[in-house]
Amino acid sequence: LTLTFTLDRALRFALRALLVLQATALYFVDILALRAGHEKDEDTADTVGCCTLKCEHVELAEPSTIKFDFLGKDSIRYENSVQVEAAVFQNMKKFLNGKKPGDQLFDQMDAQDLNERLKELMDGLSVKVFRTFNASITLDRLLDELELGPDATVEEKKAAYDRCNKEVAILCNHQRATPKTHDVAMDKLREKIDDLKKELAVMKKDLKLAKKGEPTSSGKRVSPETLMNRISKKQEAIAKQEVQAQNREDLKTVALGTSKINYMDPRVTVAWCKANEVPIEKVFNKSLINKFLWAMDQDSTFRF
Repeated sequence: LTLTFTLDRALRFALRALLVLQATALYFVDILALRAGHEKDEDTADTVGCCTLKCEHVELAEPSTIKFDFLGKDSIRYENSVQVEAAVFQNMKKFLNGKKPGDQLFDQMDAQDLNERLKELMDGLSVKVFRTFNASITLDRLLDELELGPDATVEEKKAAYDRCNKEVAILCNHQRATPKTHDVAMDKLREKIDDLKKELAVMKKDLKLAKKGEPTSSGKRVSPETLMNRISKKQEAIAKQEVQAQNREDLKTVALGTSKINYMDPRVTVAWCKANEVPIEKVFNKSLINKFLWAMDQDSTFRF
C-alpha cells in the first residue's frame, strides 16, 4: 500500500512537471508567436522552434527578462528580449538548472506532445492556431489604428496596409536577407522619379510661358488649363513612384507572403479593402484570391 501510494505521488508529480513544461512552452508560442519546432535530420541546418530550444538559446536577466537568440526556419535569426510573468521566469530558472548549453530546454516533451495535449483540450486546436490567431488579431488591430486621410490614394492605402503586414511578418519572424536585385531596382526607381521631376520642371516653365501667351519649349502654343492638368497628372505619377520606392525600401528585409498565405485571416484584409475602397487585387494576387474565395463575400464591418 505504501509503495502504491508513493508511485501514485511520483506519477502525479511527473505529470505536473510535464504540464508545467508544456504550459511554459505554450506561453512563448502565444506571447511571441514562436513556431513549435520539430525534429530534423542530421544534415538539416541547426534551426529550432519553441519546443526544440536549447539552453544556449536563452539568457535570463533578473528580475523577469528573457533574451532569445536562435536560428528559426530558413535559418533566419530570431533575437528578442522580453519581460515575462514572474512564474514563467521562475520556471525557466528551474529548466536551466544543472543543464549544459547544448542540452534541450524542454527536454521531456516535443512539439507533437504539445499538439496532442492541445487536441485533448479542444478538437482541432494546435500550436499553429495560436500563431494564426496572433497574426490575425495583430493585423486587425493595426489596420483599425491606421489614420488614412480623405485624399489618400490607393497606392498610399496599399503602402499603409503593407506596413501593417510587415509588423505581422516581424512578429512571426518572416524575415529575409535583402534581395540581391534590391539596389539595382531602387536605382531604376530613383532614375524614373528624377526623369519625372525633370519633365515636371519643364511643364512648370511652359505654364509660365503659356500664361504670357508665348509658345512652350516645344514651340507649340498650349493653353494654361491644359498644362495645369498635365502638371497635376505628373505630380500624381511622381507621388505614386515615391510611395512605391519607399515601400520597397521599407520591406526589403521582410517576407509578406508567408503571413498572407498561412496565418492572417483573409477576411480581415477583404473587409479592410472594401471599407477603404482598395481593389483586392492590390493586396492579393490571383492565386490568393482563388485560394480565399470563401472570404471574398465578407462585408466591410468584419472584425477579427
